Amino acid sequence: MTNRELAEFPSRLTVLAETAAFVQAFCERNGVVRTDALRLTFIIEELFTNTIRHGFGGDSDSRVRIELASGDGEVSLLYEDSAPPYDPIARFAPPARLDAPVEARPIGGLGVYLLGQLISGARYAYEDGCNRLWLIVPQEG
Repeated sequence: MTNRELAEFPSRLTVLAETAAFVQAFCERNGVVRTDALRLTFIIEELFTNTIRHGFGGDSDSRVRIELASGDGEVSLLYEDSAPPYDPIARFAPPARLDAPVEARPIGGLGVYLLGQLISGARYAYEDGCNRLWLIVPQEG
């Protein structure tokens, strides 16, 4: 049985805690254990902050749509925004200088890479003026 829930949020950093509360409530209702819930929260926080900072260049009234579904030992996530086209899947590969000392590495890019390490599947499309990212997050707990 798949349980599906949807929420929309304005693209504002002040509502970041609301996205985390949505994830937490979904996980509690669907028996997703704490460690898996924390992974899912990190993924959504990374996507959401990137939408605001890099997609819109700051807070926006444009909506972010997050749909979660649980079943078969995984949580599927559909993340949608209307920022300019951006496919994060290409950034799931390790940054070029990951093995360099911290002070020699460029700032940024590590969050999307880490996100890619937490999922088992991904698909991206830009459709009808929206970035759409489908992710599969395995439940390990």
